[in-house]
Amino acid sequence: MDSGNAAWMLVAASMVFLMTPAVAFFYGGMVRAKAVLNMMMMSTLAIAVTGIIWALWGWSISFAGKDIGGVFGDPITGFLLKDTVIAKDGVFTSLDSANAAYPHTVDIAFQAAFAMICVALISGALAERVRISTWMIFVALWVTLDYGPMAHMVWNHGLLSADGPISNAIGAPAHDFAGGTVIHINAAVAALIIVLIIGRRVGFPKQVMRPHNVPMVMLGAFLLWFGWFGFNAGSAFAANGTAGYAWVSTTMAASAATLGWLFTERIRTGHYTAMGAASGMVAGLVAITPAADVVSPLWALVIGLLAGFVCCLACGLKFRFAYDDSLDVVGIHGVGGLLGTLLIGFFGTGTGFLAGGDFRQLLVQFLVALIAIIYAAAVTGVIAFALEKTIGWRVSEDQEIIGVDQSDQGESAYEFGSGLD
Repeated sequence: MDSGNAAWMLVAASMVFLMTPAVAFFYGGMVRAKAVLNMMMMSTLAIAVTGIIWALWGWSISFAGKDIGGVFGDPITGFLLKDTVIAKDGVFTSLDSANAAYPHTVDIAFQAAFAMICVALISGALAERVRISTWMIFVALWVTLDYGPMAHMVWNHGLLSADGPISNAIGAPAHDFAGGTVIHINAAVAALIIVLIIGRRVGFPKQVMRPHNVPMVMLGAFLLWFGWFGFNAGSAFAANGTAGYAWVSTTMAASAATLGWLFTERIRTGHYTAMGAASGMVAGLVAITPAADVVSPLWALVIGLLAGFVCCLACGLKFRFAYDDSLDVVGIHGVGGLLGTLLIGFFGTGTGFLAGGDFRQLLVQFLVALIAIIYAAAVTGVIAFALEKTIGWRVSEDQEIIGVDQSDQGESAYEFGSGLD
């Protein structure tokens, strides 16, 4: 047992945990003032509900349980962490194998933080119109039926893993270092499906809906960047050179994407904006996530530049096709995650088409991404449709116009001059 690895992974877990409050600020600043608390509450409840589900059966379905068909682990083996936590000399500690690099309890914490941030990302597409009660139920169901199996399939020797049947059949190992498919494609597809089921905000796309607090958005973006060091470098699962390089490649891609987005924005609108900078850095962070350990510094910059350019353009598709992805979850996380996943097939060292390999890496990346999209769409569609037909997703039109903060939560973020303070 290496105490240095254990210390680093605890820090990384805490940094990834910070990303969900960062999303609360990032999304909270983007919405109108009448919905900021609702938006931040959705991230808060992503933490609270996922934290309970993860301890009950989420950990077991994802990582601890016996494999069932390469899709999920059984929910009993690790139920309430019974496979990992043990009482010894009057205190609880981690039940570890002799060759464990760090305590399993640390891994539970690290992976729980991933599940929390993943489901929180979905909330950005649903801004300003969703009831908190429905959101809580959705989080519990989605983490159980979608996130847990997806994490198992990709990261725990399942159907979509590097040693799974698809990789073996093609002769190239599928690669998702820190969550291009599990986190970003998964969350974005879920967001799109829910948006198509629940419909658009009142006034979209004709009414201009500007962010009410851009400094809050910038704060959230920089906290996300900081947390992403734990997200990507922590996915090396050791305090080693790979972790260090993941930190470097993450920064390079995010920096390049920030500039790529700003240059694209300048050409299109004539301005460099703070919102563009914040969105660009997140697009770069998303795109490098699956590839942070396997692309050279040059290709990390290229991935970042492409992400900034492509995601900036992709965010305009919601106006063309009239789907209300309120805060660009699909445009940034979906497109960025898919871009990074596929570009491993071109730039992955030793396996990528332009980096010493052949077409097989691109093929396996494409198939894994495609299956992940189909699975996320199917499972989320069933959950979202069932909720829509039973308890309903949305507040009423009048409540939405008043604002979900007041109508659904009975509070307001800003009481200045209202007579209520």
